[in-house]
Amino acid sequence: MKNHQPRPYILAECSWKTIQHSTYEVAILPWGATEAHNYHLPYATDNYQVDRIGEKATERAWEAGAKAILLPNIPFGVQTGQLDIKLCMNILPSTQLTILKDLANVLLRAGIKKLVILNGHGGNDFKTMIRELSFHFPDLFICSINWFSSVPRDGYFDVKNGDHADEVETSLMLYLQPNLVSDLETTGDGFAKKWKFQAMKEGWAVGQREWTKVSKDTGVGNPYKATGKKGEVYFGAVTKKIAGFIVELAGTGKEDFYE
Repeated sequence: MKNHQPRPYILAECSWKTIQHSTYEVAILPWGATEAHNYHLPYATDNYQVDRIGEKATERAWEAGAKAILLPNIPFGVQTGQLDIKLCMNILPSTQLTILKDLANVLLRAGIKKLVILNGHGGNDFKTMIRELSFHFPDLFICSINWFSSVPRDGYFDVKNGDHADEVETSLMLYLQPNLVSDLETTGDGFAKKWKFQAMKEGWAVGQREWTKVSKDTGVGNPYKATGKKGEVYFGAVTKKIAGFIVELAGTGKEDFYE
């Protein structure tokens, strides 16, 4: 069997021989979730997606000269609206904050002063955590990216609405892990109820969705028009855009963040 060389921008593949002599400007931390995705996608959908997006984006950034290192994915997210769905693996935001505090210490000791949290799950929200971490670790710049918000779906997909096991996620999985996608003819249609309150519909009031009261199949958005080709094209656009940000962040000193 042919041996493959470890990729120097992926921590999980590197040995101490490589790491001890390397310098990195920015670390990328993929953060996913383990949860139900309608009847046709696996529980680890968010993890497969954020892992592969992180790998490709970091590869592109590395090839463009950025000293970036991709950390291993954290596969559990906030599922507090899905506690009644069997084996949706919930961890609380306070747990996420504790993990981030520990990792911040590791990165600073390694001389890394920029961290990008690459988020792959809508239930994860790192904004307030970043504020608190910035208080405890003023030398570490932390930001988060929702990959699913980086490139608008218009022009790539037919169905305009949806955010969970929908045409977008299904297309990506048909490209990235087609062996794990079940027959779309037997899956749910992803119909989801909307908030009754006008303030919620307009977006200036927010609340947590109780998932089983919103969706009968755990999906939100119709997946039937998904194709692997759509997923491939969108994957390329997302990873290119995220890579561009990583390159820019890695090459910019903190004193030059504002203009």
